[in-house]
Amino acid sequence: MELTYITVSPLGVPQQVIAVNGMFPGPAINVTTNYNVVVNVKNKLNENALITWPGIQMRRSSWQDGILGTNCPIPPRRNWTYQFQVKDQIGSFFYFPSLNLQRAAGGFGPFVIMNRIIIPVPFSTPDGEITIIIGDWYVRSHTALRTELDNGNELGVPDGVLINGKGPYRYNTTLVPDNIEYETINVDSGKTYRLRVHNVGTSTCLNFRIQNHNLLLVETEGYYTSMQNYSSMDIHVGQSYSFLLSTDQNASSDYYIVASARFVNVSLWQRVTGVAVLHYSNSNGPVSGPLPDPPNDAYDTSYSLNQAMSIRQNGSASGARPNPQGSFHYGSITVTDVYLLRIQPPTLVDGKSRSSYNGISFVNPDVPINLADAFNVSGAYKLDFPTQPFDRPPILDTSIINATYKGFIEIILQNNDTVVQTFHLNGYSFFVVGMGFGEWSENSRGSYNRWDAISRSTVQVFYGGWTAVFVSLDNVGIWNLRSENLDRWYRGQETYMRIINPEDDSSNKTVLPVPDNAFYCGALSYLQRNHRASDSASPARFASLELCLILLALPYVIIHEFH
Repeated sequence: MELTYITVSPLGVPQQVIAVNGMFPGPAINVTTNYNVVVNVKNKLNENALITWPGIQMRRSSWQDGILGTNCPIPPRRNWTYQFQVKDQIGSFFYFPSLNLQRAAGGFGPFVIMNRIIIPVPFSTPDGEITIIIGDWYVRSHTALRTELDNGNELGVPDGVLINGKGPYRYNTTLVPDNIEYETINVDSGKTYRLRVHNVGTSTCLNFRIQNHNLLLVETEGYYTSMQNYSSMDIHVGQSYSFLLSTDQNASSDYYIVASARFVNVSLWQRVTGVAVLHYSNSNGPVSGPLPDPPNDAYDTSYSLNQAMSIRQNGSASGARPNPQGSFHYGSITVTDVYLLRIQPPTLVDGKSRSSYNGISFVNPDVPINLADAFNVSGAYKLDFPTQPFDRPPILDTSIINATYKGFIEIILQNNDTVVQTFHLNGYSFFVVGMGFGEWSENSRGSYNRWDAISRSTVQVFYGGWTAVFVSLDNVGIWNLRSENLDRWYRGQETYMRIINPEDDSSNKTVLPVPDNAFYCGALSYLQRNHRASDSASPARFASLELCLILLALPYVIIHEFH
């Protein structure tokens, strides 16, 4: 996997983006449950980089997570090999560069985990698969966006929305310039296609819809859902969904595919609309006329909240294992710890605009947390993250959560910010048991879904409201907990959960040791050796592959173009 800069013009203005193997967006990674994945990342950018894999649980190995709290960055002109197993997982995910707003410049691509053949899928095999990557987009570079945030400014209204790295179809001659390259999705009449849709944007929730077609939801971030039809779906930053699309229309013309901004002043955000074309092979002509309407609720988030809570887990379907997804009765498990995380609007801390959880604006340590533990580096972080909000101004700190292995925790996210946010937890999925407006209280638990809540790894938190999740802590490691809104994340709205097995010993290893090829930084820089292409992968015979799988010791190249 080679990270480079290329010049493209998705909105009609030439700009530098981050390409993966020369492609923008990057190529799809397709694997099967329990495969071992080996990805050699070559950093040909002019700054440090890491690739992260949200939703991939990295069982026993947070060393592979690709976040500053777990990995030293890959310097320019160097390479590093990720090695991890997609243990007991299926579903739709994506990868992206995790440092310094780089995702706002590209470097992202889909990551798909297919079921093993022996595990039935709860719907008929589709006639084809289609990946759609959506996201708000700025013409300014990610470094210019960083400067805006460093100067205390907001990023402002994006310049547009991209669909598979391309600008909008010219549905309106005033709003869309001529000669914009747009995406066309080709289908045949009378077929069923699986659509995997990912919002990889910076901070904007997008309403996704296809003119005159229903979207039958079947999976989100690794878990099968109860199958329901939606005319459109609000997809928040960092979220992934799978739909079945039936091409059952008369093809009198092509059809619009739309991704438009939500919860904004529509008159100011008219240009922030992605438009692609669904083209039937027997279509009688191009699409024209007005776009299909979004939900007619402007700033009213109640429709979107109700839609989110209508997504339920398919309890009878098998996921990665033969046993049904619903066999884990989460609603009857005793909660061991409760964390109430309050989100406030950005505020000045030591003269800089910062974001926080519970008044802690996180500062990444010079030595990643798991390396600090492995080499007994004192003072790298603190295990005193508050379980409740502090009644004081925010501070800068390296405070993390000292979580209990095999605990069952409740996390309540209280969003007192002015924007919708998404919350992500690496290394885990969680049950989305509740959402509401106003201040969360203990009485809010009476509204929790304790039977068939969807399990996922990224969830929205509406402004002026709360979201509650349950998490079963069975994965030892250091796991990032963050806002997926890149501006808030960059300003410090994150922390980590440190989960240690106190009974771990040589005969019962629930966490893997430091990788042989680990980079070292900060106080451990003296341990660093040069990483050549030949010693970044193990075994060495895989070093020349950009990206490969190992299954029964057989390499299999899995880079695919998806659009």
